[in-house]
Amino acid sequence: MRPNPLKRDLAAQRSTFGCWISLAHPWSTRILARSGFDWLTVDLEHAPIGWSEAAAMFAIVADNGCVPLARVPAGSHDQIKRALDSGAWGIVVPAVDSADQARAAVAAAKYPPKGDRSTGGGLHALSFGTTTADYYAHADDELVVVLQIESPTGIANLPEICAVPGIDALLIGPNDLRAFMRTPAGQPSEDEFEAALVEIQRVAGEVGVPTGIVTFDAESALLRSAQGMTMIGVSSDVLMMSHQADELMTALSAARTPSRG
Repeated sequence: MRPNPLKRDLAAQRSTFGCWISLAHPWSTRILARSGFDWLTVDLEHAPIGWSEAAAMFAIVADNGCVPLARVPAGSHDQIKRALDSGAWGIVVPAVDSADQARAAVAAAKYPPKGDRSTGGGLHALSFGTTTADYYAHADDELVVVLQIESPTGIANLPEICAVPGIDALLIGPNDLRAFMRTPAGQPSEDEFEAALVEIQRVAGEVGVPTGIVTFDAESALLRSAQGMTMIGVSSDVLMMSHQADELMTALSAARTPSRG
């Protein structure tokens, strides 16, 4: 069974950089898989990607030497099982607010006796370039379980969440965290937001759980890496395409002939 380099990088607290995939298309997936990212996350939570498309995307990413992850729609047993059976090398579970949610996610990603994942399928083994029997024997040691912390409730319960065995990293969702930090007075200040990130790193660091965050440009990604985060998402296929299009059209707009009449 092929080793999962992300599993080892996170355990060694080495910085990794990945990207979000929202377009269900093999060409764009292949381009990103060959571009040098350490991992790519297929977004099954917010993007209109079906399971057949996701399975093909996991295969493309893995076959091009990158680590395919799935952000599942929810941390339920059926969603996690299906993502892993479709060939993902790990899961990103959104909106984890309690230790019970964390335990359920870890259990769904591991076979008995460590968890309650049921056996079946064959794409998971193909994704790792091995036999089904070998996959069953070693999957628990290679799959990555990443939990997203996206609310003050999750931060408050972080000591109990971090105590759950089998968590490979905590990934901060900055947009949702800011949204859930809102009060009747308005948005949290940057100082309040940064203080929340520091608290997450402090609690996770005390027990050796790696942290990460989703960023939207290289400058922000490098800043978070310098702060000690090790799983750093940088933009997405959709954002890169739209930003490049905006930059091109801004540069070209001066040359446009004004419309007549």
